[in-house]
Amino acid sequence: MMSATRNGQPAQKGGISHLLPILFGFFIMGFVDVVGIAANYVKQDFALSDSLSNLLPMAVFLWFLVFSVPTGMLMNRIGRKRTVLLSMIVTVTGLLIPLLAYTLPMILLAFAMIGIGNTLLQVALNPLLTNVVSRERLTSSLTAGQFVKAVSSFLGPVIAAFASTAFHDWHLLFPMFAGITVLSFIWLLATPVQEDSRQEQTSTMAACFSLLGDRMIFLYFLGILTLVGIDVGMNVSAPRILMERTGMPLEQAGYAASIYFVFKTAGTFLGAILLAKWAAGKCYFVSAIAAVAAMVLLLFAPGAGAIYAGVALAGFACANIFSIIFSFALQRRPERSNEVSGLMIMGVAGGAVFPFLMGLASDAAGAQWGAIFVLLACCGYHWMLATWHRGS
Repeated sequence: MMSATRNGQPAQKGGISHLLPILFGFFIMGFVDVVGIAANYVKQDFALSDSLSNLLPMAVFLWFLVFSVPTGMLMNRIGRKRTVLLSMIVTVTGLLIPLLAYTLPMILLAFAMIGIGNTLLQVALNPLLTNVVSRERLTSSLTAGQFVKAVSSFLGPVIAAFASTAFHDWHLLFPMFAGITVLSFIWLLATPVQEDSRQEQTSTMAACFSLLGDRMIFLYFLGILTLVGIDVGMNVSAPRILMERTGMPLEQAGYAASIYFVFKTAGTFLGAILLAKWAAGKCYFVSAIAAVAAMVLLLFAPGAGAIYAGVALAGFACANIFSIIFSFALQRRPERSNEVSGLMIMGVAGGAVFPFLMGLASDAAGAQWGAIFVLLACCGYHWMLATWHRGS
């Protein structure tokens, strides 16, 4: 993978041995998505309403709002790799908490720590990737990272269902995730990564937030906000739609979240190939239209087959949107990449905002169509953003 030097000659960036441990970090990033199925198990274990059980995603994703921009500033001081390593330490701490006691306060604390660790990870890992791939390969490489993340997200509900069925203890997945995180930490620690010699000078919160004055940066931020709302919202609500309309038990309905991530994994795999050849804006526009179609299908789906089809289409449609928007933002202001990354990852707080709104909407409607309507609005925004981007 090559990049251009100042004199126009190509310079070698990191090889595959440098790229692999960074891509494996995206697998750790996917652990945060287990909060979706976890919210359903916690709801069942503690007899909570939709609104209260959706506080669990809020406990995770609220920290993206609080810590994303400070993390971008932290990277200016300690570097991207060290920030990623710090994130893994915080993540392991959170994953070990449920082993001490399985109570609602302890689960909320555990997911808060996981959320903080994931905030550090997502802010630092995406720009760290730019140190080992060329600008031309950035979108496809980010999509490859999202493919790895989607594999991890897919495995979470499967492991939870297996642990619940075989051992009557769904949260046994936590020690497994902790062990994998430790392995990732060791691998990245042992891998030399040459970061940019250029130092970004932004040192104040006001200077970071001033980037939102750029119209397209602000629109991209809203795009990340709504997209993560769709991801987490589907993870939480897909099983509930099945249980409500078919009477399916949670242990079986929980696999609907895995179906979403299976098709998201397939979409990211295909996207990593297509985005190396096709215009990202065109892929985004088609994806946004497909996402809207998926939500319309889920709004009226009467049986399990149609519900599974809507969930699958939603996963496939949303597979590449994150990496497309993120690369658009980084390429718009490359000289401020740390701060742009922090602002974009702050949008992951949509995983706290929209599932909570979905819980309120479904409780008010007395049915899951209220939650789906919130997701439809999010998908509609992406249709508009993709249209605006094509015209910009």
